[in-house]
Amino acid sequence: MEKSINSQYKPWLMLGLLFIIQLMIAFVGRSIAPLGALIGDSFQLSMSQIGMFPAALFLGQSLVSIPSGIITDKIGSRKMIIAITIILSGSFFILSMSPSFILLLTLIVIAGIAYGSSHPTTNRGIIYWFPLNRRGTAMGIKQMGVTVGSALAALVLLPIANKLGWEYSVLIAAGSLLLTGIIVYFLYSEPNKVLEENSKKQAPSNNKRHFFQMLKHKALLLVTFSAMLLSGSQMILNTFIILYTYERLGISIVLAGVLLGIAEIGGSIGRVSWGVISDYVFKGKRIIVLLLISLLVAATSIIVAALPYGTNFFIIASVVFVFGFIVSGFNGVWMNATTELVHPSMSGFATGISITFGSWGVILFPPIFGSIVDHTSSYTLGWSFVSFLMIISVMSLLLAMKLNRSPEEGR
Repeated sequence: MEKSINSQYKPWLMLGLLFIIQLMIAFVGRSIAPLGALIGDSFQLSMSQIGMFPAALFLGQSLVSIPSGIITDKIGSRKMIIAITIILSGSFFILSMSPSFILLLTLIVIAGIAYGSSHPTTNRGIIYWFPLNRRGTAMGIKQMGVTVGSALAALVLLPIANKLGWEYSVLIAAGSLLLTGIIVYFLYSEPNKVLEENSKKQAPSNNKRHFFQMLKHKALLLVTFSAMLLSGSQMILNTFIILYTYERLGISIVLAGVLLGIAEIGGSIGRVSWGVISDYVFKGKRIIVLLLISLLVAATSIIVAALPYGTNFFIIASVVFVFGFIVSGFNGVWMNATTELVHPSMSGFATGISITFGSWGVILFPPIFGSIVDHTSSYTLGWSFVSFLMIISVMSLLLAMKLNRSPEEGR
């Protein structure tokens, strides 16, 4: 059966499976953002506490990204997919019955461990199934699964939660992931025997040396720092756009959820578009694309801050779509930048390290944004904070460009 599949099309079939599992992982893990307002009402939480939801998810991700990268390099993507599925769906099954805020956060951290493992797992597949000149497009398509899954969570789970309660939405999401993960596990295959050959070459004792090698890779660290700022800004949009438009712009809670879906649809298109742009317009120069994205995010966040109460829904939707297209579209370019700065055999490890440190943007910045709103009652200052982060991102990327003149350098 496998031999009958034309080798020209098999990478795209495998990409489709990676896209599907990435989508369903995001459908569950990223449901925390659209459901945050309703969960907050249920537990009577403040803005800063609601901001802790994505922080908890990405705290789990930061804890596991390096170990999961090492494990993925050793055992391959297929076995990791089923492990991730079981842990993430299981934690959300229990989460739906959580009686306290502390237990809720703990379970979200556990879910984050599975969610964070998905990136090295799926990235590894892209690196080995696709050549350099097609990885930007392929990675963009795969990463589009994150934003499509998040959009579906907003468009599907929020209306269900509004009628039946957020607990039922979480159960539906977890069950869907479990079924999908089992199917993908049986359909996905590793690219030849490359993973097994590389795992034999890498002794466990080398991991410490490789880790310190990565920490000395200045261009990789600067790109990771920029990604930390972009990731935090992205999650600020996902976490607070519903509350901002509902409380300050006069939009109903359901329509506010639609806006999050629109932002994620924009991000889905953006992930593919920025990947294509980085491949064909900038010829694989990922860092300059990240710099352009940072500048556009800074400008768009100022526009969002300036929207007055009662603004027409379609105007808000247009602005939010563009914001999502930019700030949620960077992820695939970031993943390509990190993996292409090192040797392919170290791609999982490099991804794990970059995601570990990049995740701290999501851990730190949404709660800070929430605290700014709590203490000043001003979303304008909050969105200005996002622009400030992007100015720092631009400076970091300018320095990275000086240190790394080509995508192949540093391998």
